[in-house]
Amino acid sequence: MKVALVQVASPDNESRQERIDRVEALLRGISGAELIVLPELWSAGYFHFDEYRDLAETLDGPTVSMCSRAAKDLGVHLHIGSIIEAGADGQLSNTSILLGPDGNVVHTYRKIHVFGYKSKEAGLLTAGSSLPVVQTPFGTTAGITCYDLRFPGLWMELSTRGAEIVIVPAAWPAARREHWRLLTTARALEHQLFVVACNAAGSQEGVELGGHSRVVDPAGNVLAEAGAGESVLIVDIDPGQVGAVRSEFPVIGDRLAAYDTLTA
Repeated sequence: MKVALVQVASPDNESRQERIDRVEALLRGISGAELIVLPELWSAGYFHFDEYRDLAETLDGPTVSMCSRAAKDLGVHLHIGSIIEAGADGQLSNTSILLGPDGNVVHTYRKIHVFGYKSKEAGLLTAGSSLPVVQTPFGTTAGITCYDLRFPGLWMELSTRGAEIVIVPAAWPAARREHWRLLTTARALEHQLFVVACNAAGSQEGVELGGHSRVVDPAGNVLAEAGAGESVLIVDIDPGQVGAVRSEFPVIGDRLAAYDTLTA
């Protein structure tokens, strides 16, 4: 199957609606892909913290609505990256969404590890508390977001729940690009699954985003990696490789269910 990673910039001088319109044109120019993935908070701009409240939207807001139309018209699964979701209780979440080829929501994930280092995200957004997986035509699929890459316990639970493909939208800065490369490769290798990681590009509020969206296979091989700028990266993957790798080298079956039971 073909996967398309749409590595988008969110310039400070571009309105959300202008960006939504621009990204819609990008999406409609993609042909042959069965799964399309966008970065974290691309429509709002991750580093536009002072605008979070004004840019918050619901699951039927402008970002999801455009992506839903595009998914349906193109007949693809579309991971919209994430939005600042306005909850009924007034709280805000960093919510990622996977749409099916009919344009309907098939998976949502609210970012569990909200980021605090040189960021206002942790003070503005409420952390999620669920870790769902969903059955898709290309395997058991999950989504996590950016900073979640750094927490191995989360990934152990994902593979325990059967995840075969993990989609990672991100707004990962260029200053820590090598961490991005290392962690996406390590998570794919240690959990024997595909990591489909779509990062933001460009500059926001003086912060350079890292780009270098990438797809890593269950054996830890980097199948493709984008450059630093805006681009569309199209990658061929074989979902059947997950079962083959896990059967040939059964590391997941050899690990303990829990390690906190071991004596000191």
